[in-house]
Amino acid sequence: MSEPAERAQKLDAVDELAGKRTEFVLDDVVYLDGNSLGALPAVVPGRVEDVVRRQWGELRIRSWEESGWWTAPERIGDRIAPLVGAAPGQIVVGDSTSVNVLKALVGAVRMAGEGRDELLVDATTFPTDGYIAESAARMTGCTLRPVAPADVPGALGDRTAAVLLNHVDYRTGRLHDLPGLTAAVRAAGAVAVWDLCHSAGALPVGLDEHGVDLAVGCTYKYLNGGPGSPAYLYVRREVQDRFDSPLPGWNSHAEPFGMRSDFEAAPGALRGRVGTPDILSMLALEAALEVWDGVAVEAVRAKSLALTDFFLECVAAYVPEGRVVCVTPLPHGERGSQIALRCDDAGDVMKRLIERGVVGDFRAPDVLRFGFTPLYVGFADVERAARVLAQTLA
Repeated sequence: MSEPAERAQKLDAVDELAGKRTEFVLDDVVYLDGNSLGALPAVVPGRVEDVVRRQWGELRIRSWEESGWWTAPERIGDRIAPLVGAAPGQIVVGDSTSVNVLKALVGAVRMAGEGRDELLVDATTFPTDGYIAESAARMTGCTLRPVAPADVPGALGDRTAAVLLNHVDYRTGRLHDLPGLTAAVRAAGAVAVWDLCHSAGALPVGLDEHGVDLAVGCTYKYLNGGPGSPAYLYVRREVQDRFDSPLPGWNSHAEPFGMRSDFEAAPGALRGRVGTPDILSMLALEAALEVWDGVAVEAVRAKSLALTDFFLECVAAYVPEGRVVCVTPLPHGERGSQIALRCDDAGDVMKRLIERGVVGDFRAPDVLRFGFTPLYVGFADVERAARVLAQTLA
């Protein structure tokens, strides 16, 4: 047995989160793509069957009240809240990440007030966020300016209305300075909007602690909510009465069953709702979130860093020097929960890795991306992934 394999056994033996693996439906594949789609929590199939057969099939419309369907968006939001450092009553679940980015960004510009007509966007952002930012700029009459996150403090001015930033870069896994950048944006009189898709469920976020006004995120990555599971919108309590969503709907009305022609926004985070919630996927997400019972995000972060450190050690031990180059920052304070390796023939390499039972993903033109979900990825998985990578490259 190699030295890395022996170390993996020892690390797995003292892993306090190792028991969580049994709460997921897994096989002998090393699954390192939870940063794109989380594994299936074992409790979900039975819960969804109950929703379909009993709640929908037997109770039918009565389930809006008797099964709690109507209050699901805010109830599930309160389940997510501790994972992103938020008190209850500030997160509403529903719609897609893209729709929530539009709500948050236009709402942020409106909150910023008169005289502010510039919108900054993370220049390295996931493409959809960029598309939405461009559309939001057109809707609000703002000028859109792409800026690297590190350059945001110097780019802020008295005309800056809002800044859209990613907590973790989707391609490289770089962790951006949420506390520092939020403080800089607020000091300039603008509103920060954070995309938490690649951080929620993998590391502490601290939305309340750091004074974030608006944030959005998906639930199908580290939160394991399932393909296309609904996203969420965070609206800090202190700004809720000023949040003016560009997508008012009957579900965000103060009197949703009043059927009034004039719109009056619901109090609190509820004004982030729009239309009828997607109950099947929403209640699957609610069941999936049970795997977090008894889990501290700090423990998840500690294991995440240990996993990614160990992966880099194993890659250094097994992979010929110069064959891959790590593009993920090495300092813990700048790293999310993934490792991105640059490789000349990355697309073909990833296909062969998947054939050999190691699942990551490929980002054009030359990046192998490996996501580490601490609730179900172990150190033996990490050692095996690096070993198979070396064999594949050979």
